[in-house]
Amino acid sequence: MSELQAHIRLSDDLGIKYAIMPGDPARIDRIIPYLENVKELGFNREYRCVSGLYKGIKILAISTGMGGSSTAIAIEELKNIGIEAMIRIGSCGAVQPFVKVGDLVLVNAAVRDDGTSQTYINLKYPAVPDVFLLNCCIEAADENNFSYHIGFARSHDSFYIDNEDQINNFWSERGILGSDMETSTLFTVGRLRGIKTASILNNVVACGEDTADSIGNYADGENLAMVGEKNEIITALEAFVKLDSKFK
Repeated sequence: MSELQAHIRLSDDLGIKYAIMPGDPARIDRIIPYLENVKELGFNREYRCVSGLYKGIKILAISTGMGGSSTAIAIEELKNIGIEAMIRIGSCGAVQPFVKVGDLVLVNAAVRDDGTSQTYINLKYPAVPDVFLLNCCIEAADENNFSYHIGFARSHDSFYIDNEDQINNFWSERGILGSDMETSTLFTVGRLRGIKTASILNNVVACGEDTADSIGNYADGENLAMVGEKNEIITALEAFVKLDSKFK
């Protein structure tokens, strides 16, 4: 008898290798229309889970909540049930003016400015995606003519600190494209656990704009950010199809 994982409440009898991972549980509703034979698997704490088929491939969609700590728990428990590849579809705030709202950032490395990844291993260890999975994301975005950028992101633990503007300026001057709260944990823990990972970020905050206002508009379904969300969902699902064909 398969044992349920403590937090995501899933067991290893699903037979699924690929997981698409938004932060927000509500985003699962916007993934579901792209899947066939959808099954609601559970909703415990921040972890809402559904399964379905995309072009004949079994996909797990699971929300991870906000921040590295809840993301790391999801990664560990997904590894335990047989997930081999994970793509984060998240939001970010741009720190470069050329990254427009609704643009995708395909992250090829992350600044480990979070606490969770540092509990696993010191900062000398890089936070990078799986090259094959990242290339699948790039191919998918290209084929769909989505607006995207490839580059570095910075992952952190709060956007309400007093010197946020100074921090963003510092990293902007060093070529960082945008900031989120989960990518560095995904890359670090995923690599340590032998999981293929990639992160697709939808920019919901224009460079220099107020983060709280912009995220509030996005949550209400306004502006180009919702287009970006649709694009990142399609990119991730198509990337899994490509990855599956490469490793059959």
